[in-house]
Amino acid sequence: MADNINNTGGGNNTGLAFIVGAIVVVLAIIAYFVFARGGGATPEQVDVNVDVPEVSAPAVPGTGS
Repeated sequence: MADNINNTGGGNNTGLAFIVGAIVVVLAIIAYFVFARGGGATPEQVDVNVDVPEVSAPAVPGTGS
């Protein structure tokens, strides 16, 4: 019985440590993909030219002279 006097129940903290460790690993993986994406390369130059032909609507019947 004397062996259990200093037992503080550390087994409960093992599960918590596992969960915190898993969260740290997941955040490290997310940070890698967010910050290392592209490897510092400059983005490509994209030139978009949108030319739309002018379209006229037909006359509304009954409004002309």
